[in-house]
Amino acid sequence: MRTDIFARLDREPEPPKIEAPRMSRHRIALFGGTLAFYLAIVVAVLVSSWLVALDWKVMLFRPYQQWPELHAFLDYYVVLGQRGPTAVMIASWLGWRSWRQHTLRPLLTLGCSLLLLNVTVGAVKLGLGRLGPHYATRIGSAEMFAGGDIFPSGHTANAVVTWGILAYLATTPRARRYLSALSATVSLGVGLTTVYIGTHWLSDVLLGWAAGLLILLALPWFEPLITRAEARVFSVREQWRQRRRAGTPAPAAADGPPAVLLPQSIASEGVAAEDGGPGHGAATGTGQPSGHPGQGTRSRAHASHPVRSERTPVTPAGSRRPPHAERTPRGNTSPARPMTGG
Repeated sequence: MRTDIFARLDREPEPPKIEAPRMSRHRIALFGGTLAFYLAIVVAVLVSSWLVALDWKVMLFRPYQQWPELHAFLDYYVVLGQRGPTAVMIASWLGWRSWRQHTLRPLLTLGCSLLLLNVTVGAVKLGLGRLGPHYATRIGSAEMFAGGDIFPSGHTANAVVTWGILAYLATTPRARRYLSALSATVSLGVGLTTVYIGTHWLSDVLLGWAAGLLILLALPWFEPLITRAEARVFSVREQWRQRRRAGTPAPAAADGPPAVLLPQSIASEGVAAEDGGPGHGAATGTGQPSGHPGQGTRSRAHASHPVRSERTPVTPAGSRRPPHAERTPRGNTSPARPMTGG
């Protein structure tokens, strides 16, 4: 029985086609506004504007000291923004969706979004090199280009993308609204948790929200690439199946055992049996047909012994009957009996 993930695709009928989101004017407008906000945050931090001063005020306020009772819970809650655990959870759910909907699009969309997240957020992190609040060296400084990697917040951007992909792949407007609210709540909580713990500036979180939202808004541009990748995966699967079927040996034909070369005397005895003699399979008491597998075995076993025609007779020549006094030997011609009567 087949156990691969594609088995259900062959057993059940094709489901209705699920339309992928398109890059509408509304989405383009949201993408442009989010991109402008993203650039404004970067510029405000680079010039050490009021946003940097706000970062320092929040950092010196030390929220983790103001509400220490929340620290134990928020240490676990922030895991919802870590890439490894969230990717496993979301991939498990989308894998089940792929199995139910007979398509690889959910998993491929998740992979594409995570790849975009790593490339875009990682490049900006390393390029700007901002230090975190725990490693700050001078009060009021933006701490840029100092070898850090916390701007934008990776936890926040990852929470927006991994939880927001559920709303992006929703099939009904109602499910999309509920999942959008859920992803917004989770990503907002994760971002504020990093500020509470003191691992990120407030501006890091703002830029992380914008970075994750940009990826979600840009996904419709990558839908043709996702469709081609899905078609390529199914094409490779079909090629692999054909090669596997071609490499499977065909079953042997049930035409009986292979022919066995016999001595001439045994061959002549077999010909006599085919003509209706006592060696014919249909007339023997064994009830086995001529093609029975045991015949080849018996022929090979008897081949080393002389056949009946070659054996030395054990009965002496002549008749075994005792001689009779009144009988005339068969070889002599008896005299004519006299005719009586008349």
